[in-house]
Amino acid sequence: MFALLVLATLAAPLWANGVAHTTPFENRITDRVEVGGEMRDVVSPDGVPIGPTWRGEFFLGADVNGRDIMVRLLYGGRNSLLIGVGAALLTALLAVGLGLAAGYYRGWVDAVIARGLDLLWAYPVVLLGVALGTAFALGGVGIGPVNIAGDSKAIPILIIALVYVPYMARPVRGAVLALREREFVDAARSQGAGSLRVMFGEILPNLSGTIVVFLPLMVANAILLESALSFLGAGVRAPEPSWGTMIDDGVDRIVSAVHLAIAPGVMLLLAVGSLNVLGDAVRDALDPRARVRIER
Repeated sequence: MFALLVLATLAAPLWANGVAHTTPFENRITDRVEVGGEMRDVVSPDGVPIGPTWRGEFFLGADVNGRDIMVRLLYGGRNSLLIGVGAALLTALLAVGLGLAAGYYRGWVDAVIARGLDLLWAYPVVLLGVALGTAFALGGVGIGPVNIAGDSKAIPILIIALVYVPYMARPVRGAVLALREREFVDAARSQGAGSLRVMFGEILPNLSGTIVVFLPLMVANAILLESALSFLGAGVRAPEPSWGTMIDDGVDRIVSAVHLAIAPGVMLLLAVGSLNVLGDAVRDALDPRARVRIER
């Protein structure tokens, strides 16, 4: 299911150019289309957009600006999936680095990293994400010579990656604490291996199962948080589409144009649900205890 969603979003230009003959930003508020043998306004005089036509143009209907919902859904999926996957990968990079350092060195290094993770853990992810998203949207982000504009999609990627680091770094730290006492680590030390070689050559490969299990779940959580931030105005900025911004547009018109909220909501449900099922399957495949439980 997730693979099909990815392929569908990658094919967004094909649908937009070859089928719908429009773009995700083109307003067609004054156009008329033929539905069931009669001509209908894309947006009626009282501001109600047309519903699904189940044809090439306006397959899932239009929004209040006359933009094709199907086209915006596919392009919005691109943004949502890009942000979700990018944030999950960045979360994994930061969490594995911090977890390795804290679990291997212990002592004051572990104390400093653990207190920093506790500080992030203390804030609800949505509230922290909204606060950071609002602050970064106003002035952008400057990291040395690198400047990121406030409306860049890199902003929600950085925010989501940051707020989810504790949720992955803590299990990684626990795994490292157990692995550093294993015989193969003692053998590497006795052969003269330094700390970095032990961490990245001996311990990190044994963390691959934990990382692989966490990645699908982190992608699912990142997609959900991106949608929440965009819904609240702290994620993807209009007129760029994302599933969260489209749900936000549809909530105000849930009675007169229910398709505006249902279409992106269903896509979000399918993406997150398929990733959660994938994460459970990967965990069962890599966890010997789960395999024994299934066989019984």
